Amino acid sequence: MAFMALSAALTWCARRYALRRNLMDQPGERRSHGVATPRGGGIAIVVTLLLACLAAALIWPGAATVLLVFAIGLGMVAGVGWWDDHHPLPALRRLLVHLVASALLAGLVWQMTGNAVQSVLALLFTVSLINIWNFMDGINGIATTQAILAAMAFALVLPSPYGLAGVVLGLACLGFLPFNFPQARIFMGDVGSGALGYAIAALVCLTSVVTDIQWVLLLVPLTAFLVDAGFTLLSRMLSGQRWTQPHTQHLYQWMVKSGASHSFTTGMYFVFGLFSVAVFNACTHLQPRWEAAVAVAWMILATGLWLLLRKGMRF
Repeated sequence: MAFMALSAALTWCARRYALRRNLMDQPGERRSHGVATPRGGGIAIVVTLLLACLAAALIWPGAATVLLVFAIGLGMVAGVGWWDDHHPLPALRRLLVHLVASALLAGLVWQMTGNAVQSVLALLFTVSLINIWNFMDGINGIATTQAILAAMAFALVLPSPYGLAGVVLGLACLGFLPFNFPQARIFMGDVGSGALGYAIAALVCLTSVVTDIQWVLLLVPLTAFLVDAGFTLLSRMLSGQRWTQPHTQHLYQWMVKSGASHSFTTGMYFVFGLFSVAVFNACTHLQPRWEAAVAVAWMILATGLWLLLRKGMRF
């Protein structure tokens, strides 16, 4: 619980800093909020995770190198996000930093498994998840609650002491959550959303290395974000839109535009996420081919639901 209290205290400090520096997200056509709100509160989650890495390195010196590499990657993603929160950067510069940080995580996977294909997949997945969490952090509480669900899912299947990584991530997010949901007194900002994507990608990579769970099944706890972000991006690309530009075309944004509150929309995603976590945990001891079959079936079901809801809310 100390990590949750630390995260909460740091979020309070981050809010005071943002107000003093006038670091505010203003309402606009491409925003889902109606009042100016401080941003950058996700730095609290990042600092909490980095301090947890330091504590873990002191307790388990043999893991110090792995923890250091993860911490450097996390710091890089958070650092470029912090900079972008203060002075917007071109997308390409941010992406280059994300690639280097993701390569560090992929290098750890290669060192632990000797599997070059798994390492490349880890690289591509990490870069993608950093940006997916950034895309999906658009209404109160949605990115934080989905991160908590993912952290819980992997903490439950990871053997000791690896499961503590998920527990710490969940507690760090819980400390931030009351400042962002149901009313947002501060937004996470790019410093937090990108770092959360990186941390969750690291949990997925860790689970793929230390367990025998089929890698496709590892995507199930992340279904809500993967489907919404993935198919929204695909639809924008196919329609010839400038897909790298900010927008409000994700399903959760359409729900808000159609009249649903932030709390209701985040709650619906949370309920779906709970089902995803339940499916994941119920299937982790199946044979690999059945784990993959369940994962594909769940993704197809989620895609059908996404298409149905999008059709009903088309503007």
